[in-house]
Amino acid sequence: MFDSIGEIRLIATDMDGTLTTAGKFTSKLLQTFDDLNNAGIKVLIVTGRSAGWVSGLAHYLPIVGAIAENGGMYYPSAGETGIFISPIPDLIKHRQQLATTFAELKAKFPQIQESNDNIFRITDWTFDVAELSTSELQIIAHLCENMGWGFTYSTIQCHIKPQRQDKAIALLKVLQEYFPEYSSNEVVTVGDSPNDESLFDPRYFPLSVGVANVREYVDRLQQKPAYITNAAEGEGFCELAKMIKTGNLD
Repeated sequence: MFDSIGEIRLIATDMDGTLTTAGKFTSKLLQTFDDLNNAGIKVLIVTGRSAGWVSGLAHYLPIVGAIAENGGMYYPSAGETGIFISPIPDLIKHRQQLATTFAELKAKFPQIQESNDNIFRITDWTFDVAELSTSELQIIAHLCENMGWGFTYSTIQCHIKPQRQDKAIALLKVLQEYFPEYSSNEVVTVGDSPNDESLFDPRYFPLSVGVANVREYVDRLQQKPAYITNAAEGEGFCELAKMIKTGNLD
């Protein structure tokens, strides 16, 4: 637990499994966004979802912006175009290399299927996490590393990505460049899966929260959230938002 819950001014949160409930935004979540906005508490989404999906979310939701593709792109709410966080000199060549890497993985794991939002991606390549065991995920991570790529996974997808493309690195850069007025004890990070592990690193984010469904993965995490909500998924986020507004973590 932490004592500065009432000082929080910005919530940097994962989306799938953290904001969603059974894969959807609820009316309660949207009302919570409005309540936070009216209270002067900013929300910044940090997700593995594609640039195409996230650009729309940043425009339509009452948030200050959204980081897509686990740190590949940043979409400020007032901007019309995305901002590259991962420098990619040749996008066509980059996508071809990602496709080749996926094909090599599929040759070893025929059951993997490209994610339906992959066509909207710029910096990474995704396939569905379903049907893959923990040991298979570890093997895939090792294969990606040997081929010069980073790898991570969430409750939804597996990501082949540039090696230094990660949520924490991207969030730190966005905070420094766009929200320098916020100190570390005014920012809380929120997540639910191994894909969010870097957001739980106390060296960078001393105030971190996992919604209750993170318990499924907590034994696999080297970096664990400082606090875990009682409720899961979007209900857990709403629980946290209420605590922040009231200044009470109990």
